[in-house]
Amino acid sequence: MKKNRYLLCLLLAGMLLYFAVPRLTINVDGAQGIFSLTWLAFALMVIAGNLTGLLYSPKKTRKMPTGRLKKKSRSYY
Repeated sequence: MKKNRYLLCLLLAGMLLYFAVPRLTINVDGAQGIFSLTWLAFALMVIAGNLTGLLYSPKKTRKMPTGRLKKKSRSYY
């Protein structure tokens, strides 16, 4: 279930980057350039965090029964 959330967040962050990167101007002095660099840094942190969660999540292990199951004995009368 968590993997679906990580994948969804990655896709949304990629979509936001796709629309925002052409509109952001990095080489401008002042608040606009600082905002652009900060926004890109936070977007890359979001992508890195979700990618880390997706790749390094623990795998589910199936628990095997420890004892043998008793077979029911059949009796014919």
